[in-house]
Formats: sequence, C-alpha cells, structure tokens
Amino acid sequence: MIGRLLAMSALCAASHALAATQAATAQLHADQPGPTIPRYIYGQFSEHLGSGIYDGIWVGEKSSIPNVRGIRSDVVRALRELKVPLIRWPGGCFADDYNWRDGIGPRDKRPGRKNNWWTGKHESNQFGTHEFMDFAEQVGADAYIGVNLGSAPPRDMRDWMEYMTSDGDNALANERRRNGRDQPFKVPVVGIGNESWGCGGNMRPEYYADEYRRFQTFFHNNGQAAPAAIRVASGADREDYNWTDVVMKQAGAKLDALSLHYYTLPPADWKEGGKATRFSKEEWVAILAGALRIDDIIRRHAAIMDKYDPKKRVGLYVDEWGTWYRSDSGKFDWDLRQQNTLRDGVVAAAHFNIFHRHTDRVKQTSIAQTMNVLQAMILTDGPKMVLTPTYYAFKMYVPFQDATALPLDVSSPSYRLGATAIPSINASAAKGKDGKIYIGIANMNPDDNVQFSVNLGTLAATKVSGQVLTAQQMDQFNEFGKSPAVAAQPYRGATLANGALTLDLPAKSVVVVGLE
Repeated sequence: MIGRLLAMSALCAASHALAATQAATAQLHADQPGPTIPRYIYGQFSEHLGSGIYDGIWVGEKSSIPNVRGIRSDVVRALRELKVPLIRWPGGCFADDYNWRDGIGPRDKRPGRKNNWWTGKHESNQFGTHEFMDFAEQVGADAYIGVNLGSAPPRDMRDWMEYMTSDGDNALANERRRNGRDQPFKVPVVGIGNESWGCGGNMRPEYYADEYRRFQTFFHNNGQAAPAAIRVASGADREDYNWTDVVMKQAGAKLDALSLHYYTLPPADWKEGGKATRFSKEEWVAILAGALRIDDIIRRHAAIMDKYDPKKRVGLYVDEWGTWYRSDSGKFDWDLRQQNTLRDGVVAAAHFNIFHRHTDRVKQTSIAQTMNVLQAMILTDGPKMVLTPTYYAFKMYVPFQDATALPLDVSSPSYRLGATAIPSINASAAKGKDGKIYIGIANMNPDDNVQFSVNLGTLAATKVSGQVLTAQQMDQFNEFGKSPAVAAQPYRGATLANGALTLDLPAKSVVVVGLE
C-alpha cells in the first residue's frame, strides 16, 4: 500500500511538472456566513434498473458473498464511509409502475413481474419495502420513497404510507408487524410521482398539478413522529420552465418541495462520441460545459419559484443528476452501466460547488445512481467490488454536509477548445461543523496546472491540510482486482503566508483543503 501511494504521488508530481501553469484568484468572506449546506445535498438514488439492486445491493441470504440479511456487507461498509444522508427508491420510471404489495411478505411467495421500463427483464420483488428500509438503516441513511402516481390510485399511496409509518392497532400496521417489523419505519421524504411529463404519465403540467392536489389530499402522516414527511412534487426536466411555473402556481401551496432532473448528456450531434472512456479533449470540455449549465438552470427555476414562494418555503430537489454516456461499445445499453473515470469525479465536484451556491433554494439532490448504473459510486461483478472516482469525490466532500456556506468570489482563466470554453476553476467554501474552513475546488482544465491564490480576509489560518483526486490520463478509471488508479491522496500543494492561501492545483483534479 505504501509503495502504491508513493508511486501515485510521484506520478502526480511528474504530471504537475510537465504541465503549463495558469493563475486564478479568489476572495474568501469568512465573516459573511450564508445558509447551511443541507446534508441531503449528498443524497443517492437506487432504482430497479440493470444491476443497480440485484448484485449491486441485494445478493440474498444464501449467497456466498458476505451479507447481512441478503444485503452486501462490502457495499454497506463503503457507503457508510460517505455518510450517505438519504437514498431515493424504488425509482425513477420504475416507481410509477410499481405495486408496493408485490414487495412485502414471505419472499418465496412474492409475484415475479416484468420490468416494463428497463429491458423487460424479470423483477423478482425479492428486494421490497422491508429490504430497502433495512439497507437504508444499515447504511445510516434516511429513506426517500417514490410513490406511484402514474398508474395507481391515491389509495395505494395512502395504504403504503400507513403500512410503513403507522404505530396504531390497525390492519396495515399489524400486517407490517406480521412481516417482521414491529416499530414503524421512518419515512421523512416522499415523492408523489416521477417525471410525470414523461414515463410517469406523459402529463401536461396543468393535469399533473391537479393530480398532485388530489393525491396529497390522501397523504396522511399516519402518526409518524413530527416533522411530517416532506411531500415532493414531480418537477421539470432540464429547461422546462413552464412546468415549474404552472405547478408552482396551481399547487405550490400544497407541496413542500419540487424536483428537477438534469443529466449531463453528450451533444446530440455526436454520432460516434459520448463514450464513458477513450474520449477526446473535445469530449472532456463538452461534458464539463454541459455539467456547468446546471448553475443557470437552477437559477432560472429558482427565480420562477420565488414568484410564488418568496419566503423560500418550498425546496428545490435535484433528485436525479449525473453523467449519461453510451457504453464503450458505442451502442446504447438499457442496463445503463457505464465506466466511471476521473472526468466523472471532476463533474461531481463541480456539481457540489454549484449546489453549495444555491442552498437558499436547493435542499436535496440525488446522484443517479448508487450502484452499477450511470454515474455510480460503486461497481460490482459477482463478489468483486470497485470504488469509482465519483465515490472518492463524494468522500472528499463529506465535511461540507451541514456546513455553513461562505461566499468565495473566484476569478478564473478559461480553457478553450474550438468553440467551447469553460472556466478552469470551479470552487466553493464553507465552515464545517468541526470549526474548520473547507474549500473544494475542481480544476476542470485537462492540460494545465493552476496556481490558485485565495485572499483569506478576516480568517487567520495557521494550518492547512487536504486531499487531491487526479490521474495521469483524463479517462483513467479503477478496475476490478487492481489497485485504484484514481483515488484520493494527501495533498501537499498548499502554503499559507501573509493572509493568503496558495494552492498548486494539478491539471484535471479535485482538491479539498481544510483550514485551521
């Protein structure tokens, strides 16, 4: 292990020495604290899709893979390291075709179904309500349950919520007890419909607003301890600002949060591009530029919400985000399994920094997805498991959970390739619960190191430490059975002098430092 770390450090140093250096500056305002960065911003999403659940999380109690009640122990240990605050389940498109009763009771008596949304494969329903809640509790995460608005009546939502959360002497609570759970489950967040403009029903926003109003009428807290579960309405896809306007106008008073889905997609005219690996610098820059668009999209949706909710009572939940590529074969694969490279780690850090700047409205996000699907934290193959660069980015940013956002005014040079330009530096700052000041930086420049000078203002720091995520190749990834090629390492490029922090940032890297 020590030899591997030294080798990686030497590799990073050599790469650093060969690259050109740009200069960027920032002003930290430690004396102007902003909103809390909710820990829910670091949420996860697990759908019945591909191997996201089966093999990724659930292997069954009789599996030779170490497990606790059928749930993979290696996966639980890894996710606990991320301090995962919340997991959204069962979908996604799957949720609006899901009958919750299929996933309760003795597993040998549960009906098998066709997974109509994802390849038509067999859905065994071995992983249902009790198994998911067990998984969330083992990880230490809260549950975000997506209920079926698209193909089920409100009664199904009402009954499922009562089954999960009632502590009374009633038929549904007693059925839960017979199925092995005496105490109610905690369900702090409930999504009422998913992508109702598409796979959740192809609805117009006016129709969905009426349906949401009808469903929430039958949304009872069922004795669940206060505070009541947050009701999340199905929100817009990307730039559909009309959806946000109509739903907020017609139903805003009856919802607690509104979702937004934004995937970073390859440009539509890339017939041979958009692959997860073996991509060009043009593709690096295009994907990073696409990821950064979420900043303006959030801003514009938030401005519409401000019209109807000036006190910002309603949260904006970006409960699906991440990169979405073709498979390395160049074909589209509906299992949505893709390799995860250094580029994805940089994309993740850029998203975190953007979310931190919008925490007056953005209260929760969920990356898609936790296991084996799209921009996953973890990939599995039978008993084998590998942690991705995105996993390490999440781990590096753990100190930002429930931290206090601090203004950080960044002046960055641009990296231009063809007609596309991106800022080299994307960054944010916060005061952690431990009292340290944290600065997270994505150097999105694939070629050049950046000397990043931060004026600390009123902050009198005497000690700095941190971690860096980088690699020699921009499409480097971690492979099964091999030491990770892309993993967080101790960062040695920081100096403090004369009220300023100077960071020597390697090209194509993520750096998080803590100041004391």
